[in-house]
Amino acid sequence: EELSNTLRRNNRLIPAGSLETGGGRFAVKVPSVVETAADIMNLPVRVNGDIVVTLADIAEVRRTFKDRKSYARFNGQKAMYIEVKKRPDANEIKTSDAVLEIVEKMAQQLPPSIRVQPSLITSEFAEVQVAELQGNIMTALALVMVIVVAAMGFRSGVIVGLGIPVSLLFSVIIIYLLGYTFNFMVMFGMLLGLGMLIDGAIVVTEYADRRMSEGADHKAAYAEAVKRMFWPVTASTATTLAAFLPLMFWPGIPGQFMSYLPVTVFTVLSGSLLYALLFGPVLGTIFGQPTAHTTAVAQTLDQLEHGDPTRLSGFTGAYARAMTRVCARPVSVLGAIALLLISIFWAYGQYGKGTIFFNDADPQFLTVSVSGRGNFSASEVDKLVRRVEQRVFGVPGIRSMNTQTLLPGSSGGGPDAVADRIGVVFIELTPESERSQSGFDVIRIIRERTLDLPGLRVEVQPVEQGPSIGKPIQIELRSRYRELLKPAMSKIREYLDTMPELIDIDDTRALPSIEWRMEVDRAQAAIYGADVTTSGVALQLVTSGVKVAEYRPSSADDAVDIRARYPREYRGIKAMESIQVSTDKGLVPLSNFVSVAPAQGVDTLRRIDGFPTERIRAQVVEGVIPDNVVAHLKVWLGEQDFDPRVDIQFRGANEEQAESIAFVSVAFLLSLLLMFVLLVTQFNSFYQSLLILLAVIMSTAGVLIGLLVTDSAFSAILTGIGIVSLAGIVVNNNIVLIDTFNYVRQRHPELPLNSIIVRATAQRLRPVMLTTATTVFGLLPLALSMSVDLINRNINAGGQMALFWEPLSQAIVFGLSFAALLTLVATPALLALPSYIRARWQRENDRNRTQVALG
Repeated sequence: EELSNTLRRNNRLIPAGSLETGGGRFAVKVPSVVETAADIMNLPVRVNGDIVVTLADIAEVRRTFKDRKSYARFNGQKAMYIEVKKRPDANEIKTSDAVLEIVEKMAQQLPPSIRVQPSLITSEFAEVQVAELQGNIMTALALVMVIVVAAMGFRSGVIVGLGIPVSLLFSVIIIYLLGYTFNFMVMFGMLLGLGMLIDGAIVVTEYADRRMSEGADHKAAYAEAVKRMFWPVTASTATTLAAFLPLMFWPGIPGQFMSYLPVTVFTVLSGSLLYALLFGPVLGTIFGQPTAHTTAVAQTLDQLEHGDPTRLSGFTGAYARAMTRVCARPVSVLGAIALLLISIFWAYGQYGKGTIFFNDADPQFLTVSVSGRGNFSASEVDKLVRRVEQRVFGVPGIRSMNTQTLLPGSSGGGPDAVADRIGVVFIELTPESERSQSGFDVIRIIRERTLDLPGLRVEVQPVEQGPSIGKPIQIELRSRYRELLKPAMSKIREYLDTMPELIDIDDTRALPSIEWRMEVDRAQAAIYGADVTTSGVALQLVTSGVKVAEYRPSSADDAVDIRARYPREYRGIKAMESIQVSTDKGLVPLSNFVSVAPAQGVDTLRRIDGFPTERIRAQVVEGVIPDNVVAHLKVWLGEQDFDPRVDIQFRGANEEQAESIAFVSVAFLLSLLLMFVLLVTQFNSFYQSLLILLAVIMSTAGVLIGLLVTDSAFSAILTGIGIVSLAGIVVNNNIVLIDTFNYVRQRHPELPLNSIIVRATAQRLRPVMLTTATTVFGLLPLALSMSVDLINRNINAGGQMALFWEPLSQAIVFGLSFAALLTLVATPALLALPSYIRARWQRENDRNRTQVALG
């Protein structure tokens, strides 16, 4: 205490007020702040006559490091880390390049024995993603252009194809003004919109080409095409935008992750509408010429416009004849279609693989978590973690390993913290093109090698590429009565340990630990002239030391502690028994009034919203759907007799998945409502508007067929977005068909209704098939889990982006293909149904009247 008081009283800056004289006013200060170690050493402690005892006479004063609490290694060698994170609005690649440039300059000034090694550079992974998606965009562009040029001819195909760069440029400008970064979510939004953005241009150009083939001037043909197709193209684009509009308001972490996608598609399609109705027709009036058709083709076009399509040969004629039979028996056809749809939904309910929150793409970064229970010192923790490192060394496919040790209980007290974690190894894998194993193979090998380490639990997890959710199985227990949580959690944990589908199980129960408690006999201490403070200070001298003051040297940014403690050989548990304290009665052994005894350590207490809370977390083995395990656990929990005051809920992926599905369902319904309003405004008919929206049910059935064929799980995020996106895409075909039906019926009222339906659907067969093919082929490589990069001449089966976007791509490809084919049959039948029912009802009434007359 005397040393502490000496330091405190001599380490001050005392403002002594102001001194006023006739010549002015001056501040008076007493600066006596410790600035160097020498200042501390020269402080007087005791004075006897003219003899001054300084601190240096009785203590060793030196500047040193704090006690080590953790170790760090890079590829097994001692290291120190500097971790750099970018700001949310910063460009990752530019930031990384700037950091690496600074590191390279500073490394030249360091001693040659110190090596500076950048690692875990996520910008390299981002560049790979960007390059892969760029290649896929160019591949999709090439496929779409081949299809358009082959179907419409070179000149018309180029006019349509120019809509792609114009729309993408428009999107890039808007995205830049919104402050968005050019990330892989934005790029996939462009890829998704690539096949859809030329639909309007195809419809306008195809109609103009048809009019020019009939002899119209190219300027008049494009002017008529814009006037004729203005509302159908606007309505089809508006319905597609209506499908993506609710997705912009997606809340939570998944919404922040996916928000770039609907915004990008929205801007791309807005640009495509401007091109289809403004820039495309202008280019057509300048460069457009009728496609050179043979006599047979010219006759075919004339027959479609003015004759009987059923007399045509080829696919169009066969389709027209088939539609004649469909319109004659609409009830039977629609019954068969309804039975087919019901069968698909039933089959998926019976044989569907299940639901996942987010699909697992091949990981590039891994986290190896090492847990061990015990009162370990920092050096003991380092030895244990090093044993795990030695097992991981030599695993093929690892590029670098960054190791950091932790003292038990220092991993934080959040809901996802693991109290017994003692070390973390961050692993960067070699680029995917340079290793033979997948990231999941590396995870399996590491688990096998570290399985038999006694006393340690090793968990290997990929760094999540989607929204961070932690382990897929998370069970939370809440109760106002904390004593009820432990038995309930123990019972659940015992059952989870018996399930072979689960691995890496952990919970937040209090860990068994030991702490030393010093019981002070206050009465006995008072006899010797001591107290609790005297005892505490004396004990601190044998542990981490007594903080007596602090100072700010010029070489440090923060204040440096000044601590007093015994030399190392006088510290430890045994030293507690031999400590003597200075009292009024001289040196007195501390053991005269203090007893030392071990006791149970106190762990972290967790509360959420004021409720005591505990959690159990688990990972599933590869190939197991977490949602199926959760469903099984819910059934098991419902059969148990837990205290009703304990609230048990599933958190993590299950909670996020349920919230995402709920939002997507609401967004889906809002999209349908918006589209219905737009369609009623366009067609002024409730029946035709509902008829158009029936394509959404067909597309959903097509998505389920894709899941059954590929044996894939339903992704709450990506498949859900695919279904919502399809709602805006598939209705375009019906809009074009029904608009043409209304147009033909208005121009040829003398024709029978079924003939009008056949002619209208035959006329629109080519644009419907063409718009469907451009969208499908644009996403087909990703739907097949292939990343095709024409620029770099690289084909990667199962690449990063292919696996990541596979569920959404498959949903659109299967849903749109199935809905387009079914629409070409169902829509004519639905258009003929009212007339067919009225005719049947009229014949029935005539028959009844005839029977009454005869009677």
